[in-house]
Amino acid sequence: MNVTTIGQVRRFQRTVTQRIGALDDRFLARDRPLGQARLLWEIGADGSEIRALRARLELDSGYLSRLLRSLEADGLVAVDGGGSDGRVRTARLTPAGLAEREELDRRSDEAAASILEPLSDRQRERLVAAMSEVERLLLASTVAIDVLDPRHPHARHCFRAYVDELARRFDGGFDPDRGISADDHELRPPAGMLLVAALRAEPVGCVALKLHHDSGSAHVKRMWVDPDTRGLGLGRRLLAEAEDRAAASGIRTVRLETNRTLTEAIALYRASGYREVEPFNDEPYAHHWFEKRLGGRLERAPRV
Repeated sequence: MNVTTIGQVRRFQRTVTQRIGALDDRFLARDRPLGQARLLWEIGADGSEIRALRARLELDSGYLSRLLRSLEADGLVAVDGGGSDGRVRTARLTPAGLAEREELDRRSDEAAASILEPLSDRQRERLVAAMSEVERLLLASTVAIDVLDPRHPHARHCFRAYVDELARRFDGGFDPDRGISADDHELRPPAGMLLVAALRAEPVGCVALKLHHDSGSAHVKRMWVDPDTRGLGLGRRLLAEAEDRAAASGIRTVRLETNRTLTEAIALYRASGYREVEPFNDEPYAHHWFEKRLGGRLERAPRV
């Protein structure tokens, strides 16, 4: 990693934390630090399960417990067991907590306005556009990709979403049992693998590989990205990760097929160095077949 680039990121972090008041123990002139204020906002009017809060904010369980205890002591939050499973604990705002959250929202609006007010209209547009881009890229940087068993709940979620989307988009619908198989046993090592992307502990994408070690080839299946996270470069990243893992397994060629309605996927494959080839299987839903050689392959398009 470039040292200058790292230095620029650190300088940006220092500027932002100072400008938004994160260094002050009395965030927005209230008697609590930023962490407590953010937790009040995340709990929200309807409450939230504590494990969901921990996942969304990526907080250590001990630190989150200390924040909650402080808010409980101030009479702003109540924590209950809730439901039939006593292990599922829920944090809810008390009436005082709701009032405090409303006041924090008002002061947050004022703080945001104070950042924009000194700037010209053009500068405001540039700042807001830059913030949007930074937010998008920061989200992309928090996505984690791991190999999961096909029966993992995150994998099942991705498979259901994949099938549902293709059923909506394909002419005549989509039935995975009619196509080339990608059964559970085919997506476990050494026969294959399944990569699942998660954002804030929620599954947002997947790609599967069927590894044919005898021929030195791999078959990409079940490529899917959640619509809410498209535009983060996740599809390109999943595909690149699959290629890297295939190469590490001794695979020399990666193949895939796709439907003509998936224009964004076709564009991704071509931009990633895949070339269209003659049909190599009888997949009934395919109109295009692609191949990429990993040995001496084309330079990979940059990840964004």
